[in-house]
Amino acid sequence: MSQPRLRVDDFDYSLSPDAIAQVPAEPRDASRLLVLDRSSGGIEHARFADVGRWLDPGDLLVVNDSRVIPARLRGVRRNGGAAEILVLRPLEPDRERWEALVRPSRRLAVGDVVTLRSGDRLEVRERLGDGTRAVRFVGDPHAIMDAAGEVPLPPYITDRSAPPDRYQTVYARPPGSAAAPTAGLHFTPGLLHSLDAGGIRRASVTLHVGLDTFRPLEGEFIDEHRIHREWYEIPGATRMAVRDARRVVAVGTTTVRVLETAARLGADSGWTDLYVTPAHRFRSVDALITNFHLPRSSLLLLVTAFVQSGMSGATPFEARDALLSAYRAALDEGYRFFSFGDAMLIV
Repeated sequence: MSQPRLRVDDFDYSLSPDAIAQVPAEPRDASRLLVLDRSSGGIEHARFADVGRWLDPGDLLVVNDSRVIPARLRGVRRNGGAAEILVLRPLEPDRERWEALVRPSRRLAVGDVVTLRSGDRLEVRERLGDGTRAVRFVGDPHAIMDAAGEVPLPPYITDRSAPPDRYQTVYARPPGSAAAPTAGLHFTPGLLHSLDAGGIRRASVTLHVGLDTFRPLEGEFIDEHRIHREWYEIPGATRMAVRDARRVVAVGTTTVRVLETAARLGADSGWTDLYVTPAHRFRSVDALITNFHLPRSSLLLLVTAFVQSGMSGATPFEARDALLSAYRAALDEGYRFFSFGDAMLIV
């Protein structure tokens, strides 16, 4: 018998604004940790600094090492009106042209020029899909962003007092993300050293986080949504480490998408539009460290799919119920949600 189509409304839940973290925990690993056992439904509460209690020698932590770029650019239009541009990714092969979200979108027409506070300029070149634009930097894009850009915090974070480096992981390296791979924000150098000393190995992948971090699910049914393409790379050493690992612990949903894409395509780099929904068959990931995600989001679907993969014979609805039960337990215990919030370890 065929399964019923899953509705976007099936993955909604209520959340008080007070539960949305506005500032990060200090230190990073002082954030809370909810541990969910998929097979039993059991829940434990801890601090992230204690995550090693659930990891064993031979386990492999795989992290996304992408660095957030200062992608939010504010300036003025020719008529003096304010404009804001959030650059998402370069458009191949001309790396002066980038895909971007612009505001005010109706008033920024093709051919318009925005002058930034640094005096640098951006030109709106064409309309793309998904409401985005192609913009061209008049000069070196990264130099201009370094001079005039801001770290693009999500819109639900209204307290901007945290220093910019708190929206970067401590192991961030290649620049390219429009949003942080936030599951990794909980790690400190000291915690990573402690895990290393305990025989927990670590490897990295790169996925430059793009538009879908800012987009809710579209349509009435989840199969009507389409994932925006994002660039990924997986080093050969990481692929070998994954193959030889006792257990692969993915740090974040972006890492999951890289590992699962590489497992399916056999390609170490390229564009991925992998959309992980319930009934997905996981090939590379055994455990997941993640944050608490927005309702009606593709990230919530991915985590539901991962929970389902550890529940023998479970339906998507049973997996969703198990995940949202854990979310309710977190809310009852005062956990903080979303990018600067607390973490889950799902085993």
